Amino acid sequence: MQIAPVRAAIADAARTVTLPVGTRKLTATGYTPDSIAEPHFFTAEVNVDFDKTMGRGVDELEITCRVLVGRADDRAAQQLLDALLSGAGPAALKAAIEAARGGPGEPALGGLAHDLRVERVQGYRWYEHAGVQYVGAEMIVRVIGDGRT
Repeated sequence: MQIAPVRAAIADAARTVTLPVGTRKLTATGYTPDSIAEPHFFTAEVNVDFDKTMGRGVDELEITCRVLVGRADDRAAQQLLDALLSGAGPAALKAAIEAARGGPGEPALGGLAHDLRVERVQGYRWYEHAGVQYVGAEMIVRVIGDGRT
C-alpha cells in the first residue's frame, strides 16, 4: 500500500462535505501544507504497522488528520468545527471519508486499500499553523491494505 496516494484519496473524500450556507468551501490536502485557506483538512502524521498478516499480506496505517477553522468569530468557528466532527450530516468528515470505503466487497479509496475507518476525534483545541491561530481537532483514520504493493 502506497502512503502518498492513500493520503491524497482521504483528502479528496474530505472535500465532498457540504458546509453550511455562508461558509467557505472546505479545502483539503493529502499532506501538511505550509499555509492554509480555512476551513482546511489535511493528513499529517502517519504510523505504519507492517506485516499484520503473514507473507506481507496486510499493512495498517494510522493517519492523524487535522481540521482547522478560522477564529474570526470564536462561537461560529466552533459550531462549524462541531459540524465537521459530527458522526453524520452533510458537513460530517467521518461520513464523507467513510463513503470512500466503497460498497460491500469493493476495495476502499478507489482500489488503494482494503478498508478504512475513522476511529476517533481528539485534541479539540487552539492550533498554531504557520504563525496563525485556528480552532481545530485531529481525526484518526485507520487504513488497511496490501503490504506487497
